[in-house]
Amino acid sequence: MADGPGALEAFRKDVRTWLEANCPPSMRTPMPEDEVPWGGRNGRFKNPESKAWLDAMGAKGWTAPTWPAAYGGGGLTAAENAVLQDELRKIKARPPLFSFGLWMFGPVLLEYGNEEQKKRFLPGIVRGEIRWCQGYSEPGAGSDLAGLQTKCEDKGDHYLVNGQKVWTSYANEADWMFCLVRTDATVKHEGISFVLFDMTTPGVETRPILLISGSSPFCETFLTDVKVPKDQLVGRVNGGWEIAKRLLMYERQNISASGFGGAGGLTLDDIAVEYVGLENGKLADADLRARIAEHRMFDRAFGLTVRRATEEAKAGGDVGHMASMFKVAAATLNQQKSELTIEALGNRGLGWGGEGFDPRALKATRDWLRSKGNSIEGGTTEVNLNVIAKRVLGLRDHQ
Repeated sequence: MADGPGALEAFRKDVRTWLEANCPPSMRTPMPEDEVPWGGRNGRFKNPESKAWLDAMGAKGWTAPTWPAAYGGGGLTAAENAVLQDELRKIKARPPLFSFGLWMFGPVLLEYGNEEQKKRFLPGIVRGEIRWCQGYSEPGAGSDLAGLQTKCEDKGDHYLVNGQKVWTSYANEADWMFCLVRTDATVKHEGISFVLFDMTTPGVETRPILLISGSSPFCETFLTDVKVPKDQLVGRVNGGWEIAKRLLMYERQNISASGFGGAGGLTLDDIAVEYVGLENGKLADADLRARIAEHRMFDRAFGLTVRRATEEAKAGGDVGHMASMFKVAAATLNQQKSELTIEALGNRGLGWGGEGFDPRALKATRDWLRSKGNSIEGGTTEVNLNVIAKRVLGLRDHQ
């Protein structure tokens, strides 16, 4: 542990030395869209240095720096992690891994999983060896997630799962799924359980869904007589809703990351400076400059609020009521960023293809279209506003 000023400074020097030796030069540049490091059994790395960077950070445990070292994490304190993130920003290092395992599943497994499950699954997440997807929404249970009907029957030595999931992000690329299933049809929230299974299990079928952006990150997932070993139940039978709520908190905190850094890895500021230009050292369009500044202030405030809530949750505080607020705020911020980016690009942000358009501008257009889904995924904005009204503000239904 290195929490004292002197110890933290020594830790910072060690981090700098290690990063200099292990972060390849190409990993200190903006990340192209086709080089996002998802990892997994079938991970594809266009740039070999991306795999080397992931391997180095994974072995160090720094893809999950605050997770316990016993489960493959870095074992860092909050202060040490702040130093690490600061040094990574200074050299403009790319994230070594994008992972639903890191962002959503891992944190809840640390809280609700048994020792055997933690040792079995967490190290693979840290090292990017297993890619996870989320089996939550169903055709008849989206924002009303507790209405899910995917059936899970106890067959003695295993569970048998039948049903359908939809909007399953990257299910066709994933190795494993964490999934909500119904184990008791006589009650709603209290009849849900949380199970894990390998996507190569017989009976699992995925079908990508083409989106308006031209990409297919979401899938329909069909589950037909899927056998799930009983040791792959997380928590207790019919205790999955509590886990689901905690995981939704982590998911909704990460909705704003769906653009993955903006066009070609450039920030909104970069785009505005390049395409609008500077005048006397300031962005030439005063109105756009003011709105970008306002967006940055709200974005910074949101980040600090999420960090505070995360620390409160780690300390055992009940912050579940904040998940809906985070979702609405994150979706709004990401959509604002996309709108401002397109405005900064001007008519160069209207293209769909062709040599006359900068590839970064084309990606920004698709990111803008993609951001429209932020109001739907992870619970619609309308439903989340109702949750905020009732559970946070204490407002009653109008009679």
